[in-house]
Amino acid sequence: MPIPVQPITADLKPDWVIIPALSTSTPEVLLPALERPDVKKAKQQIVAWHADGALIAASCIGTFLLAETGLLDHKEATTTWWLSPLFRQRYPQVLLDESRMLVPTDVGVTAGAAMGHLDLVLWLIRKASPELARLVSRYLLADIRSSQAAYIIPNHLAQADPLILRFERWARDNLKTGFSLQDAAGALATSPRSLQRRCQDVLGKSPLAYFQDLRVEHAQSLLHGSGLDLEAIAAEVGYADGATLRTLLRERLGRGVRELRADLR
Repeated sequence: MPIPVQPITADLKPDWVIIPALSTSTPEVLLPALERPDVKKAKQQIVAWHADGALIAASCIGTFLLAETGLLDHKEATTTWWLSPLFRQRYPQVLLDESRMLVPTDVGVTAGAAMGHLDLVLWLIRKASPELARLVSRYLLADIRSSQAAYIIPNHLAQADPLILRFERWARDNLKTGFSLQDAAGALATSPRSLQRRCQDVLGKSPLAYFQDLRVEHAQSLLHGSGLDLEAIAAEVGYADGATLRTLLRERLGRGVRELRADLR
């Protein structure tokens, strides 16, 4: 049974509005829910509150309701990762990056799935008191989480699409030899344009960007458990030398090789 949006006091002028989820988790339930009269009324009120200066926060499926208002158009945002292909299709004007846990903008802030609610609340607390946010984070053990979302999420999404799944397998088999869109498309019996379009629709990134993600993911794995030095790891993922890989890891992950090895102990 659908859970209705609670009645709204129109004359309330909050500083922040936090949008709840709609108690749905699949497209066939979510899409009709977005057309309910109470949800449409909520959308109008969110727009009015924002026009009065309120900032808007939403996480998980609540981000769909925020996107429905149009306030996220041409803004960066994140959402629940398993519905990101639907989100990207329904709201093409939103600059979606489902691999990020939190995305603040001048509209407010969006958060992802699973621990996204926790990330959102800690972010809001931190706005008022960084010390309190650190204390809450320690009690919840949230500060020991090391997000691998940028690599885990695309890999899970790939499992849902046969062509992307085959591309992932081809990419993993060819990390050492390097990327060629023509070669990948030929091996998958499709056209380069079709592969490019499907990757963008499902993963939100180009085939080359996903290939590079897999290189970084594999390099991290080898740093953890292989015992190989950096030069050997670079060769395993298709780079000419360790210096190039070192630069890539710092650019992508914000940490050097020594820090990454320490994180994985």
